[in-house]
Amino acid sequence: MIKVLNIISDSNIGGAGRCVLNFLKYYDRNNFDVKVVVPRGSLLIDEIKKLNTEYIEADNIAEKSYDKAGVKELKEIIKKENPDIVHTHGTFSGRIAAKRCGKKIIYTRHSVFPVSKKISMFPGKLINKLVNEYYSDDIIAVAEAAKDNLTEGGISDKKIKVILNGVERPMPCTEEENRETREKYGLSENDFVIGIMARMEPYKGHKYLIDAAKILKEKGKNIKVLIIGTGSIEEELKKYAAEKHLEGTVIFTGFIKDVRRMLGVMDLQANASYGTEATSLALLEGMSLGIPAVVSNYGGNPGVITHGENGYIFALKDSEDMAKYIEKLYDDKDTYEYMKNKSIEIFNNKFTAQIYADNICKVYESVMKGNK
Repeated sequence: MIKVLNIISDSNIGGAGRCVLNFLKYYDRNNFDVKVVVPRGSLLIDEIKKLNTEYIEADNIAEKSYDKAGVKELKEIIKKENPDIVHTHGTFSGRIAAKRCGKKIIYTRHSVFPVSKKISMFPGKLINKLVNEYYSDDIIAVAEAAKDNLTEGGISDKKIKVILNGVERPMPCTEEENRETREKYGLSENDFVIGIMARMEPYKGHKYLIDAAKILKEKGKNIKVLIIGTGSIEEELKKYAAEKHLEGTVIFTGFIKDVRRMLGVMDLQANASYGTEATSLALLEGMSLGIPAVVSNYGGNPGVITHGENGYIFALKDSEDMAKYIEKLYDDKDTYEYMKNKSIEIFNNKFTAQIYADNICKVYESVMKGNK
């Protein structure tokens, strides 16, 4: 039995937290004993309890990569629990504490973003390499783009394993549920519904989707765009859509807890990110239900969407290119049906939560055997 202590610094349930929860639901409990360290009061706790997993609350790790008190606290936890492996998610404090306790260390890089000159050029690049390689036995990147981030910062590609995220297939909505959702948001049966599920931050590219919607509306396409979620530029985006005279075409839903309701009425997903994007869990959930996607050529998007198979990839920050591919799927019903079926096939072959959990377990076994 291999004992593993996962450490995550998230107080809320974000992408990294959802990956941890998916792993906890599907990992091999006959060969692994897994516990999780979370910030005190984290929203992850209730979900971890449902998965019959032990958790430990820490006081000095919330939303922090490094904290001196956090290192001390985690060191005491690691000594007490005595795991074989410490697997960290967003907490450098955990890696330092694990190293001081002589444990095997795995670090997962969940994000993709432009690498700063500070760590992509000498001497920062060398320092970043030495520090990260010293404090990790293995590094997991959740997308090829995440691996590229790491190697651009000097870290050896031999130290990195790419393991794509995986999700559970959401329960499909009933016809009654879909009818209720359409009524709530003013959608007709004949509308071609495009949804974007991403925090409303500049780098998520919502404006490019709004501009694409304007192009398509002027061409007489019967589309509706659901902008799902909240964020710092929500009011700015609402004003922008109004200026484009897209009231009734672009619909802001606010925060939605049950995203299956949104997926149930979507014909197409969109992802326009240009500043940070690893493997979008929203895209994966849509794929599992046969929803193709039109996505930007950034970060982990090309690792999820294969151009011409389960969607299209458009040029970065290019609303006209985005609109072109949406229009293709709007007009060509045969291609759309092919992509629906292909989305499910690709999901089943690459992106299930079970595949993800199995791949993480293989890394644990490899580290214990001393393989690189």
